Amino acid sequence: MDMSRALVCLVAALLFTGAVEGQKKSALDKPTLEAYVRHLYVMDPKVNVQVSDPKPSELPGFLEVTVSASMDAAHQDFPFLVSKDGSKIIQGTVYDATENPFKADLDKLKTEGAPSMGTQGAPVVLVEFSDFQCPYCQREAGVLRQNLLKDYPTQVHFYFKQFPLTTLHPWSKAAAIASRCVYKQNGEEFWNYHDWIFQHQNEITPENLKDKVLEFAKGEKNLDALQLTSCIDNKATESEVDKDIADGRAVKVDSTPTLFINGRRIASAAEWPTLKAVIDYEIEYQKTAKNAGEDCGCSVKLDLPGAPKPATPVAPLNSSKKK
Repeated sequence: MDMSRALVCLVAALLFTGAVEGQKKSALDKPTLEAYVRHLYVMDPKVNVQVSDPKPSELPGFLEVTVSASMDAAHQDFPFLVSKDGSKIIQGTVYDATENPFKADLDKLKTEGAPSMGTQGAPVVLVEFSDFQCPYCQREAGVLRQNLLKDYPTQVHFYFKQFPLTTLHPWSKAAAIASRCVYKQNGEEFWNYHDWIFQHQNEITPENLKDKVLEFAKGEKNLDALQLTSCIDNKATESEVDKDIADGRAVKVDSTPTLFINGRRIASAAEWPTLKAVIDYEIEYQKTAKNAGEDCGCSVKLDLPGAPKPATPVAPLNSSKKK
């Protein structure tokens, strides 16, 4: 047994001292586990840590414990599996080989009412959580708009979900609310807004955002500027943005952009060849599996040094469109 494994086993033995006689109850010492995880992931003392009560896991013989770390709006969960006798601790994901490996996230991804482009009933569904002020989201937006429907005119359905990281990006939520105001008026205009905001990202500030949105609206014949102004001033669509944020947290989104391709998480801005390889694989796989897609029958991540790194078709972005 190597030194690191011996240390983990020793700490596990200290944390779990056995069951109370006649009862199936864990004697988890939460302060000791908290101290161990703080050391493991080099957590700042300002980080708030909570240890859940142990509960049965899907892996026979093991209990599930979640250590939650948070500071301000940032939040991250660390799931552990602990053997009932306390001799082993496992950190990782348990998969059920009889089901889609991404079923847990697929079941939680909600797309109803979200702006979309592509083909309803497509074998591949992409869901992106994005932030209009995030520079990596800007880059990913260009990749997707320029390539997705050009290469897959009928085989994908893409949904856009808001996930403004307000602690980093002060005008991101206001831009998200405005985007839903545009979408409420005219669904196709949403994508013009999406492209315009990302293209003008470097010009926008919290103070001039509303003026910039109205500047965009003046060039769009299908938008009523007065109606848009009222919607923005009253934050009439804030609840829709908050719902997207809640949906993102339900699938543990903690950074943007985060993209799900038939439930497969890609938590970074990926280049088109990478995304295309995954989409091609899913198209072929779903011909027989039929366990994903629609025809199957960017809180903020904590910066912890020691932590593991884990509709109607819409025309693609036209690079010649006015800026």
